[in-house]
Amino acid sequence: MIIVLFGKPGAGKGTQAPLLASELNVPTLATGDVLRAAVRAGTVLGVKAKTCMERGELVPDSVILGIIGEELSEPQYARGAILDGVVRTVPQAEGLQRMLAVSGRKVDAVLAFDIDNEEIVRRLSGRTVCERCQTPYTGREVGSVCERCGGGLVRRKDDEPDAVRTRLRVYDEQTAPVLDWYLQHGEPVTVIDAVGAVEDVTQRALRALGR
Repeated sequence: MIIVLFGKPGAGKGTQAPLLASELNVPTLATGDVLRAAVRAGTVLGVKAKTCMERGELVPDSVILGIIGEELSEPQYARGAILDGVVRTVPQAEGLQRMLAVSGRKVDAVLAFDIDNEEIVRRLSGRTVCERCQTPYTGREVGSVCERCGGGLVRRKDDEPDAVRTRLRVYDEQTAPVLDWYLQHGEPVTVIDAVGAVEDVTQRALRALGR
């Protein structure tokens, strides 16, 4: 079972991915994680990705998809995977479809987590992180003390309200068209209301998957 989690930054994909993985007994696969792992391991594609990142360039879709393909070929993904942040552009969606088809697999479900933009601004701008140990917090003010190490809490620059709105504009321009692509190609897309308690959103997603 290959499930693509889709949605705006702050919609809760990263929160829901491990919860759904636990319920469905399949691992998660996030682009950032496998990209960093490939760079650390010094694989051929990892070296290419590192070169791009060191130059301040975007990692090409071909490299990202190659790394994802290598990861999906590992035994732990034999039963499937929850793909979190893997598909961000139409070329990536097209490439993933071709890559899966080679091994006789396909995207079995696309879960699109839906949430209002201003709710996302409120949610993300309410996040802080310890400047010393990087422990994340929600609903704790900047300048508060970290319960783990005593460091001060700060807000990441990309979680400032203006930065969040910029990220949402980029999403509308570059990533939102992916959902249209999936719909046009007859993929099983379900829109999930992402507002509410975490466990409620999880149950909505599981019902959409027939669980």
